[in-house]
Amino acid sequence: MITFLDGILEEKQPARVVINVGGVGYEVLVPLSSFDRLPSEGRKARVLIYHHITEVSQVLFGFATDEERRMFTLLLGVSGIGPKIAVSALSGLSVRELKIALADGDVKRISSISGIGKKTAERIIVELRDKFSPGETLEALSGADHPPGDTRLRDAALALISLGYKQDEARKMIKALTLSADTSVEEMIRMALTGK
Repeated sequence: MITFLDGILEEKQPARVVINVGGVGYEVLVPLSSFDRLPSEGRKARVLIYHHITEVSQVLFGFATDEERRMFTLLLGVSGIGPKIAVSALSGLSVRELKIALADGDVKRISSISGIGKKTAERIIVELRDKFSPGETLEALSGADHPPGDTRLRDAALALISLGYKQDEARKMIKALTLSADTSVEEMIRMALTGK
C-alpha cells in the first residue's frame, strides 16, 4: 500500500494532481481543502495517500493532513458512502466543520454536501458521532473563535465530563457561556455549574 508520495508537483488542477516521484507520475485525486494547501506546479510536495483498491481499479486519494485522511477513511466506513462522496464531503466542509456538524447532529449542514441527501446525512451522524474523543470534538468546537493553542474550552468541558456530565451536555454548557479573553478554565467551570 502507498502511504505517501514525496516528489515534484507536475500538474495541479482542482480535485486532481500529478506527482513525479523518481520519474514516475502518480495521479492523485484530492479534496479542495488539500488542493489549497499544495504548493504551485514544479515545486516539491508531500501528499498523504489513501490507496483505494477494487476489483476493477486502483485510485490514489491524497490529503494534506492526517486529520483529513482519517476523516476520509471514517466516511468510507459509513454504508452508502464511496470515495467520491467522501472527497466531496471534504471539499464542501473542513474537517473541523464536519466534526462540529456531527457533534451538533446538524443534518442540514451535512446534507448540503453534493451527493449527500437527508437520510445519508442522518446515517453519517449516527455512525460517526462517537468516533471522536470528547477532546477532539471540543477542540473543533472551540477552534475558530480562539487562537491556536487556546484549549480552555476543551479543558473546561473535559472537567465537566469528569464530574459526570455527558459529552453533549458538557459541550452545550460551555458553548452557552459568554467569555472574555482572560476567563480562566476554573471560572468557566464555575460559570457552567452555576448557570451564570
